[in-house]
Parts: sequence; structure tokens; C-alpha cells
Amino acid sequence: MKSFQTYKVAKEHAGLTVEHYLKQILHYSGRKIQKLTRQKGIFLNGKTVFLQKQIKPEDTLRVLVFEDADYGVRPEPGAIEILYEDDYLLVLNKPAYQLVHPTGQTTCGTLANYLAYHLQQRGMIITVRAVHRLDRETSGCVIFAKDSRSQFLLEQQLKISTLKRTYWALVTGIISPPSGTVNAPIGPHPSRPNRRAINAKGEQAITHYQTLRTFANASLLELTLDTGRTHQIRIHLAHLGHPVVGDGMYGVRAPHMPRQALHAAAVRFLHLEDNREITVTAPLPADFSQAIDSLS
Repeated sequence: MKSFQTYKVAKEHAGLTVEHYLKQILHYSGRKIQKLTRQKGIFLNGKTVFLQKQIKPEDTLRVLVFEDADYGVRPEPGAIEILYEDDYLLVLNKPAYQLVHPTGQTTCGTLANYLAYHLQQRGMIITVRAVHRLDRETSGCVIFAKDSRSQFLLEQQLKISTLKRTYWALVTGIISPPSGTVNAPIGPHPSRPNRRAINAKGEQAITHYQTLRTFANASLLELTLDTGRTHQIRIHLAHLGHPVVGDGMYGVRAPHMPRQALHAAAVRFLHLEDNREITVTAPLPADFSQAIDSLS
């Protein structure tokens, strides 16, 4: 059975041809549009349509979704927590200590493996596409796209910051000033290949922080990113002299927090059909809450 994605034409797009709408607004390539035409995969208000037909406000365009051939990872039974789902994407709540997807020697037990199994049980063959990543010890929101076009559009939102990620971090010491921005480039570590470091020749990295609460010798911060470099938050906070509590790589381990106290608390993005702003939140894990309680 063929599946379609449906789009409602906004007033500002009236007058475009179907072809221009597909290219300019939906970001379909010319090659994919040709394939859609050959397979009779474009409908305007329920009828097949010529590419040069002009569209009007409130018109409904239905576009064939090309089916994936496999999951890209081995489906494996395991628990997942779906925080949000629509026709284009899912937001999952990643537990601490779990990888987002297979890498290196780890080929199973990842969030991607469990999601593939979940989709398989629903009779859906969808390649698992993570739009962004979280470190193994970091918990919280991860977005997965359901098709290649949705992945492209979400990655574009990430580049222009209409897709925003909000994190909570427990850091050592009282940070001053209580809010600010770190703009420091990140590149390879000069001697440790598994680490990154502040590097004048590195890629631009920008982190905004706001203090939510202070304790005797710790601060709870809310952070947002303009860029998404590997270990960005952890490196920037260590650069300020306030490493993430429990971060053994860029700080020190902590007796009251067995992992780095970093949580992807929310993601905000524009819905891929109608541009509504969607905000999805992930509850604070028990170990993070307990670490806060131990400082109170």
C-alpha cells in the first residue's frame, strides 16, 4: 500500500507552480520530481496534476513517499520512550549509558536498534535516521526522521537554529556572571584522539547558558546551542572553570552523580507540514534529580 505526505498551501506560496513548490518549498530534487511524475505520485486536491499547474491558498498537495528497503540497523527488542511522533519524525527519550546508534565495536543495544524493532512490530520498514546525537552518558531528547526528505529539512532547521535544543547541566562551583554566552572554537585535542578541545583553528562553537539555581558549591544551568560540535557543552563549561558534575573526561567524577550531569531537556522545531512550533520535553531522570536533592 502506497503512503503519501499531505501539505496545505499557505497564502504566501500562492501562484507558484506545483514544480516550483516541490523544489523551493519542499526541497525535492529534479530527479526525485521526475520519479514522482513517472509513478503518478503527485496529487492536487485529490487529482493528478501537471507540474506547471499554479497552486492556490488552501490547496492540498499529496506527495508519494518512497518506501525504505531496510532499517539500516539490526532490529532488537528493547524499551523505548516516545515523547512525540507525527508523520515525519519521532522524538525519543534516551536513557543515560545508551548509545544513540551503533558505532565502533557496539552493534547492538542502542536506541536505534530498539527503535528499528519497534517500527518492525508496527509493520513499518523505515530506515532509522538520527537527526542529532547525544553522548553515551547524556540523557534526554533525540529526534529521528522517518524519511530522507524529513531528515534533510530537520538538518536545515538545525543549521539555521529554528530547531533548538535545550539542556540542563549541573556544574561545579558558582558560575559568574549567572548568564552569558561562550563563543570558543572547538577542534581536535592535541594529544588525545578521543577528546576535543578549544582550538583557534577549530570550528565555531557557541553556547548560551542561564543559571537556574545555585547550591553551596554547584550551579544548575539551562543551556542552548547555536552550533552542535562534539562535546560542545562539556568543553565550554570546563573552559569557564565549571565542568559538568561527574564528567570524568573534562572534569572529575563525583560521588553523588555516577555520570556526567547533562540532560537534553527539550527540543523545539517547526512542524514539517504547517510550520507550527512544536516543543517536546523530557523529564529529568531520577539520578539527576537525586544529585540535585543531595546538594539542597
